[in-house]
Amino acid sequence: MAEKRTFTMIKPDAVNAGNTGAITKMIEEAGFKIIAMKKTQLTKQRAGQFYEVHKDRPFYNDLTSYMSSGPIIPMILEKDDAVADFRKLIGATNPKEAAEGTIRALFAESIEANAIHGSDSDENAEIEGNFFFSETEQF
Repeated sequence: MAEKRTFTMIKPDAVNAGNTGAITKMIEEAGFKIIAMKKTQLTKQRAGQFYEVHKDRPFYNDLTSYMSSGPIIPMILEKDDAVADFRKLIGATNPKEAAEGTIRALFAESIEANAIHGSDSDENAEIEGNFFFSETEQF
């Protein structure tokens, strides 16, 4: 079932800008079914756990500070070829390079505050989804 599911989270910049509804609408209009969704806020420690893979990178401290700076909306989405299709919908990490009409082209403020996260593989989608939701809720 993992290949039909992916994980996303609307980041603090987009939540604080009031873009949650518009982003969620785009997700649903693209054919994704929302399996699980909640509003939460990460502590800096919890953000550090989520982004532990980047702990030795120079941007890690700024990333964890940013991701704990306000509420987020994590979601589990379902659709055939979910990971690849969702990556197309959100656009490039750098919003200046994101295709017109993608979530990041429309809502991202910068490469750092880029509105939304999308898993890059089925394996990471499962890991990331399990970080926010119990296994009975999704994967």
